[in-house]
This record gives sequence, structure tokens and C-alpha cells, in this order.
Amino acid sequence: MNFVDMLKNLWESTGFYQSEWQNYVMLVIACVLLFVGIGLKKEPLLLVPIGFGMLFVNIPGAYEILMKAPSTVDGVTSPGGLLYYMEKGVEWVIFPPLVFLGIGAMTDFGPLIASPKSFILGAAAQLGIFITLFGAILLGFDGAAAAATAIIGGADGPTSIYVTTMLKQFDLLPAITVAAYSYMALIPIIQPPIMKLLTTKKERAVKMEQLRPVSKREKIVFPIVVTLICGLIIPDSLPLLGMLMFGNLLKECMVTDRLSNTASNGLMNVITIFLGVCVGAKALGTTFLSVDTLKIVALGLVAFMMGTIGGLLMGKLMYVVSHGKVNPLIGSAGVSAVPMAARVSQTVAQKENPNNYLLMHAMGPNVAGVIGSAVAAGVLLSIFGA
Repeated sequence: MNFVDMLKNLWESTGFYQSEWQNYVMLVIACVLLFVGIGLKKEPLLLVPIGFGMLFVNIPGAYEILMKAPSTVDGVTSPGGLLYYMEKGVEWVIFPPLVFLGIGAMTDFGPLIASPKSFILGAAAQLGIFITLFGAILLGFDGAAAAATAIIGGADGPTSIYVTTMLKQFDLLPAITVAAYSYMALIPIIQPPIMKLLTTKKERAVKMEQLRPVSKREKIVFPIVVTLICGLIIPDSLPLLGMLMFGNLLKECMVTDRLSNTASNGLMNVITIFLGVCVGAKALGTTFLSVDTLKIVALGLVAFMMGTIGGLLMGKLMYVVSHGKVNPLIGSAGVSAVPMAARVSQTVAQKENPNNYLLMHAMGPNVAGVIGSAVAAGVLLSIFGA
């Protein structure tokens, strides 16, 4: 091989030679996600790994290296690429339930136990899922694809990944996941205008009574009872809901502190890194940039808005029934973005009354929304799963 051939081979191996226009569009999108995560500090623990995974895989020529499958030639096995092995945690649906384990170990179910009516608000906020389901079907998606798209309305990234993967909608996974996490990060922008439009100044200023104390026994029994009831009614919800409750039981039983600390810290951090990078790496420009992606992004926004509206309308009904004792704003926290949606309810309420502290009241519907999204996922899987 002469010097010219060496230079030619070197040039043909570079990303500049192998690039397509889709690569550069996706690199820009990746940088936008990184800016939102780092610069705006919106969902950085999720958007930074997703954005970097997207950046990683859309460098021209990198996909073939990172996602290369192992091969055997003449009895000699060549190892696969780094992401080929990492993505098995998504493909085999391992990562999302482990994330729910960590969420359960970090979450206090006390506000939900103290105010069981929060279950109704959490259920009402799932309205976005089922309205979007029909909207996706009208836009030409088949049942499984529509269900995978609709679950964005649960405002829960791991649930979106779980349902999409279980329904074998792998081509839609990047768009659905990016839409879900992006809209979760934008909740402080999406929700307040809807909250102000659907509630009056008087309703937003309502101060709610302090929640009753919840005993340790109640906190221990709660995850066991929820697992039994939901498992018997909707077994398909157990991989997510069961792990959520198991993580919470580790936290509350006070005899498994080491396990609880591992689930909520070390394990949760590792899985978050792997899950984010793998999801971002699936957003390859040649498949991500499509009409279906635009439909999913639009439907995802509708899902978030309708979920917020459903929770608020139920909150307004409770305001009327309770003769003004329930602040309707806590209904918007029924979407399961914990704890961001609850914080938004608190922020909007304090703009009307600086002495109004709704956070703990909003955490009840917020936690109920996590349970509701897992149950909704089970319902969709039981209907559309093969």
C-alpha cells in the first residue's frame, strides 16, 4: 500500500466522509438537550445522559462501532460494541423496573396515605393517556404504536420505555422517550398557563389544612396492600408497580437501610446513566427524523396538557364538593413527574398567596400519579400486548 492509498483509507474512515445531513441535525438536537439539562438545569440527571448518548451515536461512523454485534470467524469471536451490550438493559426491559425500585426507595408515600382522595386526582390526570391513545389511532398508528405513544401522558420516562419495549415498538422508542423526558423538563413552562386558565384567583389562593400524621405501621402496610390489590387486578402492572412498592418497603421497614440506600443512591445512579445513554443512542438520525417522530412530539404535548387538565378539573370538582377546602391546583400534580409537578403547584399557589404551602398536599396526587401511570401501563399492555 502506497502513501496515497494510506491517506485515502484514512480519509474514508473519518466521520466527514461518512456523514449524512441527518447526522448534523441530530448533533444539533443533542446539543440542545445538553443545554436544557446543563444550562437551564431542567432534568439534568436524565437529559445530560440522553443528550450525550445522542451525540455519541450520531457522530458519522460511530454507530457501526458502538452498536456492532459480536461475530465469530474461524472459531475466533470478536466482541461487540460498547452500546450493544449496554442496550440489552433496555431491550430486555431490565432498566425501567430498577428505576422504579430507586424511586420507591426515595419517595415518601405519607401524603398519599394521609389523604386517600389523592388517588382520585392521580387517576384523573391519566386522562391524557387515553385521549392520546385515540388521537394516535386517528393519525394512523396501529394499536400497539398508539398505546406506546399515549403512555407519554403518564409523564414518566421509565414507564414510557417499559411500555414501548414490551409492545416491541423499537423504532418509536427514541422519539417517545425523548418526547417524554423533554416535556417532563418543560412542566414548569407547560403547566402554569393551563392552571391559571382553568382556575380562578380565589381557587388558587385556597389554603388547605395540615395533613394528619401517618404512622410507621401504615407506611409499612401500604406498599404490601397496593401490590396485592393491583397485582390481582392488573398483573401486567407488577414489574413497575411491584418494584416501586418494594423500594418503598425497603425504605419504610427500617431493617433494610443498606438495601434502601443502595437502591436510592448507587444503583439508581448507575441505572440512570446506562438508561439515559442507551436511549439517546437509539436516536439515530436516519430513523429518528421522520413524520412519525413529528406526530409523536405533537401527541406527547397533547398528552401532557390533557393530563394536567384532567387533574385540574377533578380538583375543581373536589373544591366544590368540599365547599372550598381543596385547592384545585393540587390536581395538576397528578401527572407523575415527581416532585417537579408538585413544586409547580406550590409555585403557582404562592404567587396568589405567599403564605400558601401546598407542596405536601400536592405530593399526594403526585405519588398517586406514579402509581396511576404504572396501572395505566398495565392496562395498555393487557389490551395491546401480544
